[in-house]
Amino acid sequence: QVQLVESGGGLVQPGGSLRLSCAASGFTVSTYAMRWYRQAPGKGRDLVAFISSGGQTTTYADSVKGRFTISRDNAKNTVYLQMNSLTPEDTAVYYCNTVLTMGNIWGQGTQVTVSS
Repeated sequence: QVQLVESGGGLVQPGGSLRLSCAASGFTVSTYAMRWYRQAPGKGRDLVAFISSGGQTTTYADSVKGRFTISRDNAKNTVYLQMNSLTPEDTAVYYCNTVLTMGNIWGQGTQVTVSS
């Protein structure tokens, strides 16, 4: 069964850090490009970070560039999003995503709340 399961969200103070995990099953993450999206309350779902299938290419939204890092552990079949210097504007539900031959695959999301 193809599945993505996010974890690692929570409440953090401004300036803090979190690492999100996206555990994949039913396919191999090293074979596919992987993405992190986020959706803030009342807003659309925006692409935050991308990593290519080979891992050589990563791209980021301008709003997170220099603060967020996407990475992949092929042995654990897991993708990560390291988030540093968090601000209240980073508050959102974060989703892991990939596109397989069967279509778009989404996780259930993990809530990140940045607040003092």
